[in-house]
Amino acid sequence: MKPYKIVMTGSLYPQALAALEEQCEIKKWEGPGPIPREQLLDWLQDADGLVSTGNVKVDGELLAAAPQLRVIAQSSVGYDNVDIQACTAKGVPFGNTPGVLVETVADLTYALLLAAARRIHDGWEMVKSGRWTPGAAVPFGVDPYGKTLGIVGMGDIGSAVARRAQASGMNVIYHNRSRREDDQALGTRYVQFDELLAESDFIVVLVPLSASSKGMFDRDQFAKMKPSAYFINASRGSIVNTEALYEALRTGGIAYAALDVTDPEPLPVDHPLIALPNVLITPHVGSATHETRGRMSDLTAANLLAGLAGKPMPACVNSSAQRI
Repeated sequence: MKPYKIVMTGSLYPQALAALEEQCEIKKWEGPGPIPREQLLDWLQDADGLVSTGNVKVDGELLAAAPQLRVIAQSSVGYDNVDIQACTAKGVPFGNTPGVLVETVADLTYALLLAAARRIHDGWEMVKSGRWTPGAAVPFGVDPYGKTLGIVGMGDIGSAVARRAQASGMNVIYHNRSRREDDQALGTRYVQFDELLAESDFIVVLVPLSASSKGMFDRDQFAKMKPSAYFINASRGSIVNTEALYEALRTGGIAYAALDVTDPEPLPVDHPLIALPNVLITPHVGSATHETRGRMSDLTAANLLAGLAGKPMPACVNSSAQRI
């Protein structure tokens, strides 16, 4: 008889799953699609732990349906799907996976910037469609070199993007909730939000989703950008008003958008944003490498097992709820 019962809303990498199987009886949702809410609440009635892949809402209703729940571990750095206050009030620690995906998300973010600037996918579409013929006009982009990059949200990922941009000869400014103390070492300059919008040739968004950041890029913000600005969002889709972004792109308010996240998500194939020629969208693949997802799985398993054993979790958002 294994000591713990857990519910998994999705899968982890084999080595992490094996670590859990050694100590836990597991009910794992295999899909297709996210686990139905009624099924999840039913499974949680006698569960000691929950492993979330970020595809379920963790709120008061869920916690009330899980009287034995001792820990929740989620395989993501973001947790806008989780009511942290409700978890803390119930004495349930919540663990996420910060740190292990910094470099890979920075890679993807800067790759979007470069692909947009040089119209990489436009060139590929030209080749695939047979339009690359002698003398044909090829897609022209712009040089990042010498341009100004504005980073909104200068945490670990933002500073990693800044390093990549500086290697390309870009000037980096940023806006954050507070000014960093290592600007000189990073070679970056803190500016007010409106100043960043007005000065930047490229704008990268890396802020976490919260009540204050939801919809922070709306018509007013796009109107303050240069008509030649490139907008890159690798944080959360609902930080941007999709309709306002569409209008800015359609009317020439800004030049281009490259997005790894959208609102809604997934974006319907008939959404008008997709039909625009000046947008590039990837399907939320910021952390989607085998190495990074493996590290995320390992940290998720470590968080869960530590919480179940009453030990300090390697990464806990609400450490006051830990039963140590």
